[in-house]
Amino acid sequence: MKRTTARKGLSLLVGSLALATGIAHADQALRDRAQAIFKPIPDEVTEIRGKQVKPAEVELGRKLWFETRLSRSHLISCNTCHNLSIGGGDNVQVSIGHGWQKGPRNNPTVLNAVFNAAQFWDGRAEDLQEQAQGPLQAAVEMNNTPERIEATLKSIPEYVDEFTQAFGGDDPVSFENAAQALAAFETTLITPNAPFDQFLKGDDDALTEVQKKGLASFIDTGCVACHNGVNLGGQAYFPFGVVKRPGADILPVEDKGRFAVTSTASDEYVFRASPLRNVALTPPYFHSGEVWDLEQAVAIMGDSQLGRELAADDIKAITAFLHSLTGDQPQLTLPVLPASTAKTPRPDDEVSVETREELNQ
Repeated sequence: MKRTTARKGLSLLVGSLALATGIAHADQALRDRAQAIFKPIPDEVTEIRGKQVKPAEVELGRKLWFETRLSRSHLISCNTCHNLSIGGGDNVQVSIGHGWQKGPRNNPTVLNAVFNAAQFWDGRAEDLQEQAQGPLQAAVEMNNTPERIEATLKSIPEYVDEFTQAFGGDDPVSFENAAQALAAFETTLITPNAPFDQFLKGDDDALTEVQKKGLASFIDTGCVACHNGVNLGGQAYFPFGVVKRPGADILPVEDKGRFAVTSTASDEYVFRASPLRNVALTPPYFHSGEVWDLEQAVAIMGDSQLGRELAADDIKAITAFLHSLTGDQPQLTLPVLPASTAKTPRPDDEVSVETREELNQ
């Protein structure tokens, strides 16, 4: 009897070891596939397009990020629309800017934007410095001018000192340097150490079994054709509706995407593949901001981009995997900004007659 019990115990042990070995091999095989397609978020970024990022630029950019006086109304900062407390976006369909005007597209997250090949949905800005200049001047956003921004910053002695420390030279306070400082600060807005990153680095337990299934489905169904690399997207442009174009509620006919940048017919309704890092934190989804549920967004992508109706279990598993892309959020100390002086341009919240008429329609 004792021998029989011992044999059964040994058999169970061997079976458990074999099962554990099989699971470990399966995890490693999945990791090998993933490592060939994706890369973990690094712990820090020290340069932009080969140019070293200076600590003084980062610190100045941190202050300018929260500086509402960069807007004409003195009410809007970069953080207004790219709120670092809620995933680097604003969680509304389209952002609200100067004079309560609505922007034309959903606001992409600024987190990990340094890893994108270009900025904005249509890629019209080559890098973060060029991107930073856009909202500052856009009439529906901060509605300011380079001249007014420079006058504001030059009127505040503390800013003059910080620009001198960051950039040097006889006249360091410039619109371009302000944008460069903002870009330098954005290099710190990265989210390493997501569960997916931990899995890529060798931790089998970092993902749940459902998330591992979702990762496998994400690869096998073809999602990785557009969503790959460090940021799981942000590197190339694709038509929205490769196989089947969504309805006008999701793909507004008047927004032709990259066509507005290139004027090339083949770029109609082409957009930059959305980066998926922290996607669970940044509803609503797509450039139109019409979809609030992540599972629904996954289903739409399967139908429109891959030409297949994903099974409910696959949708749930892929969505679970997308939740594993939420990394450590930037930890910031809110800066205390210098006071205005008598020379600082006063706030101006006026909206043009044409814009008022449009808002009242």
